[in-house]
Amino acid sequence: MEVLPIINKYYADNFKLRHILIEHSNAVAEMALEVAHLHPELNADRTFLYEAAMLHDIGIFLTNAPGIECYGTQPYICHGILGAKLLVNEGLIRHARVAERHTGTGITTDAIQQQNLPLPMRDYSPETIEEQIICYADKFFSKTHLERRRTPEQVLRSLEKFGDGSIARMKQWLNTFG
Repeated sequence: MEVLPIINKYYADNFKLRHILIEHSNAVAEMALEVAHLHPELNADRTFLYEAAMLHDIGIFLTNAPGIECYGTQPYICHGILGAKLLVNEGLIRHARVAERHTGTGITTDAIQQQNLPLPMRDYSPETIEEQIICYADKFFSKTHLERRRTPEQVLRSLEKFGDGSIARMKQWLNTFG
């Protein structure tokens, strides 16, 4: 499947954001494929990893994050579920699950409730190996500093605000994927 026609469908009029999305997603895809290459025992679907990594942030244009050229109306925390809806409409159900489950190290119902997040009350934790690998790889790259790859220490520090559960999950992934 070609991912660029799907990206172009939603990003044709915003070249700056399209560039940010593609650069970020390429970095995530490359790292996800690197993990799959280093760990063949995980039996990750490499074609799907690439496609889903390229589409995991498809919903950002619908959010209000001017620092990365997003001028939508929804809170940025919603970009995963918004992207999932777009991907379901494209018939890409597996890809949609990655989009909705890649934020942080996954968002639990407890986190939604405790932080009063504007998300439907359900668990958004990555389950499949591909969902986990993409979620993991995504934490190493920001959309504001496209040229940088965070260190594991920087990733762990960035997750501190999400609590011990997020840090524990990332440490587990660092042991499994690193």
